[in-house]
Amino acid sequence: MNKITLRTIQKKDFSRIQKMIKQAWKYEEMSSPKTADHMAKAFLSSCLCNQTFTAVAVNAQDQAIGVIMGNDRKHHHCPLKYRIRQIQSILSLFLHKEGRRIAMMFKDISVIDSELLKESKMEYDGEIAFFVMDEAYRGKGIGKQLFIALQEYMKNANVEKYFLYTDTSCNYPFYEHQGLIRRGEKEHAFHINGQKAIMSFFIYDNLNDL
Repeated sequence: MNKITLRTIQKKDFSRIQKMIKQAWKYEEMSSPKTADHMAKAFLSSCLCNQTFTAVAVNAQDQAIGVIMGNDRKHHHCPLKYRIRQIQSILSLFLHKEGRRIAMMFKDISVIDSELLKESKMEYDGEIAFFVMDEAYRGKGIGKQLFIALQEYMKNANVEKYFLYTDTSCNYPFYEHQGLIRRGEKEHAFHINGQKAIMSFFIYDNLNDL
């Protein structure tokens, strides 16, 4: 395997990360390729607004192959450049009927996540805001490297209690292997391209002593 290094995110990484997002969440199975591109850009833009730390795994060619983002909620402030990017990407998604339908699905997921957080009855000072790996590099220990980097950041920032949202479209057992605990679960049915899809949504945290 080529040498893997970790660094902070750069603008040149965005297109590769958006491709990883489309692959991981199978956007092109629920929409046209153009809408899938808009979805991935909107999703990444929202994650960039919700982070105080990023670690990007890159190969020997300095190409992004994985990324993790963390949020120190006590000191979070979205940079203006990311807020502008988020607004632009969401507006692009709303320009088309298909994009508006997908945006409503994103809204439903956001509501589910908010309910999971509320029902946990926990006060968290941190969040794992985003985590994705290139399919070709999974199962090689790189994801664990990224997760350890995030844990080190949380420790240095004195973030003692952090959580994450995930669902059955992701490799959620990974978090259990890293010692996180599932605190809540909700099931929801979506109708995509005339077919019903049932998904489960989870909230995990690092408070394994409770």
